[in-house]
Amino acid sequence: MRPHFLLLFLSSGLVLSSECPADCVCRDQDSVFCFHRRSSTVPRVPATTRELFIFQSSINTLTQDDFKDLVELELLDLSQNELAEIPGGAFEMLSKLRNLDLSFNRITHISKDSFSGLVQLERLYLHANLIQSIHSEAFEGFEMLLELKLQGNQLTSLPSLRLPRLLLLDLSYNNIPTLGPSDLQTPHLEALKVASLGLTTVNEDLIASLGNLHELDISNNQLSELPQALKHDSLKGLTKLSLATNPLSELRVEDFQSLSGLQELDLSGLNLQGFSQSFFQTFPRLMHLTAAENPFNCLCPLAWFPVWLKDKNVDLGRPEETRCHFPLVNAGKMLSALEHKDFGCPSIRTVLTGVPIGSTIAPRIPATSPGTIHTNAILPPPPSEATASSNTHGTLSPEPPVSQSSTSGEHICPLNICLNGGTCHFDPSGQLGCLCPSGTSGLYCENVDQASETPKPSAAKVLQAAAMPAELDAISSRQVTSTSILLDLHRFIETRPHIRGIRLTYRNLSGPDRRPIILSVPASYPEYTLRGLRPNCTYSVCASPLRERVAPRANGSAETGSCTEARTEGPPLSSSQPRVETQSPLTYTLVLAVAALALVTGLAVVAGAIVCVRKRRQSRAELELELDPAGPDPVGQEGVKACLENGANGTLSHKQPEIDHGHNPQPPQRNGGLDYELPLMQRHCSSNNNLASSKPSCF
Repeated sequence: MRPHFLLLFLSSGLVLSSECPADCVCRDQDSVFCFHRRSSTVPRVPATTRELFIFQSSINTLTQDDFKDLVELELLDLSQNELAEIPGGAFEMLSKLRNLDLSFNRITHISKDSFSGLVQLERLYLHANLIQSIHSEAFEGFEMLLELKLQGNQLTSLPSLRLPRLLLLDLSYNNIPTLGPSDLQTPHLEALKVASLGLTTVNEDLIASLGNLHELDISNNQLSELPQALKHDSLKGLTKLSLATNPLSELRVEDFQSLSGLQELDLSGLNLQGFSQSFFQTFPRLMHLTAAENPFNCLCPLAWFPVWLKDKNVDLGRPEETRCHFPLVNAGKMLSALEHKDFGCPSIRTVLTGVPIGSTIAPRIPATSPGTIHTNAILPPPPSEATASSNTHGTLSPEPPVSQSSTSGEHICPLNICLNGGTCHFDPSGQLGCLCPSGTSGLYCENVDQASETPKPSAAKVLQAAAMPAELDAISSRQVTSTSILLDLHRFIETRPHIRGIRLTYRNLSGPDRRPIILSVPASYPEYTLRGLRPNCTYSVCASPLRERVAPRANGSAETGSCTEARTEGPPLSSSQPRVETQSPLTYTLVLAVAALALVTGLAVVAGAIVCVRKRRQSRAELELELDPAGPDPVGQEGVKACLENGANGTLSHKQPEIDHGHNPQPPQRNGGLDYELPLMQRHCSSNNNLASSKPSCF
């Protein structure tokens, strides 16, 4: 019975326990996995091993004897250990090694003989170390190398890389301000990543020498204008380009004529306020666009953009971070979620001669500019055409479509197109404009002149900052200032009378750092103020019972909690005249009601004075001194305050907890500015895998 059992065990492909080192797993007779091993040295493994994974252990040194008998080894993963150096000749016996992962160690330099003997090496991963220098001959003889990752180190210069078969090179997050064609002698390179190197330009001769380039990442550098190198004909095959987080002044269509093959484009963090419609006509094959962290002006010139995304089936990356900044009616809203009517496009209706009454036309709205996207100016309004000639059918097709009206010759102003109390009007030629009150300027009265006194918020703004109608099981924001949000938790606590505490989670949806901040609040506090927030940002706030996990649903609420969104006001302005807000019909109704109340109050005071005069004729002078002729301030009755910066509402009868949340969350600290990469290397995995995991590395 035993021989049969032993034969069955060996046929299963498992190595006998006597051949497999302690704290390791051996499978298929040629793969050894050692994870969280309690030893600082390399374990002894079978001579037939072809794949050896020793990651997240405590290995701090290497010797030639560690790999002396492993002549069949093809993959070696030593990532996430404590190696400070690579002794010369340590891998000299591994003549068949193809994949070597030394990422996430503490290596400070690469010597001449660090990789001697690795004549078959195809992938070398050295990212996320502390490498400051590389010997000029360290990579000599790497005729077969396909991928080299050096991102997230402390390099200030680069040795000449003569790698004839190299396809991927990642140098990101180092300090190498210049790169020339002599540095990269890699004629077959397909992907070049040079993000966050401190580049002020891109060498034209370098790009010209890379005729096989498909992917280029030059994000997070110091490029003030689009490099001339991007106009080179050698980039006609480029399919992926990242220009994110560069101080570019403008984007011109003519600068991208050589990039017609782009399929992925990243324009995040460029301070863009909009796009011209002709800009994306240069990229007929575009499939993925990222434009997050830009202060978009969601006005009529940008109304075509969400429609274009749907019509062309373009995937918008990071849509929750792609939000409107202007005007106030759209501030904080996701750009891709807006409809055409939300952009406030003017509807100009003119009856044509010979056209039946009731038929109307709409003007054709041209592109914002002839191919230029400015990153520091508000986009101009669309010019309106007063007249248009009819086509063969007698009418023109409207673009964009508008609802028809039977009113002839009527110019209809879009709702809320003028800001800060401006008045919409049309000149004799039919051109839309705004009459701006004193202290404001701009095409839409969007600019407010600076002055010495902080303006009082209008009634419309106070109503907007007031609490949203709370559902039976929801939280709401009662007061919002530029740096604080007062939360109303009454409903939440009433529906959960037995909770011990409240877990508040909030995050900034408008900024680059969207990590949640978690607070614990006693259940005895029905109101709580979030302080130290950023002005002019949209915050998502969720509440759940303490020690219960919140699982978000599709609608943004939670299984055991409730969520809401609130937008902080802009920074306080010091102006000589109060800022005038655009008044809505509801605001006018409230103003009339307050005026009527003041009138009735005044009449009552007068009537009372007459009665008192008749009863006390002998002491009229004394009664006049005691009587207050001024009626109550209607604004004071409504509780409108001039400044809400402290976040207090005056209704709390108990002290709020002393918790310091005045600081803003800092960006996550990474090794060299990188997220952790997935160290698992397997034959079927992608060669450029940069995901975080504690699993073994994947080649």
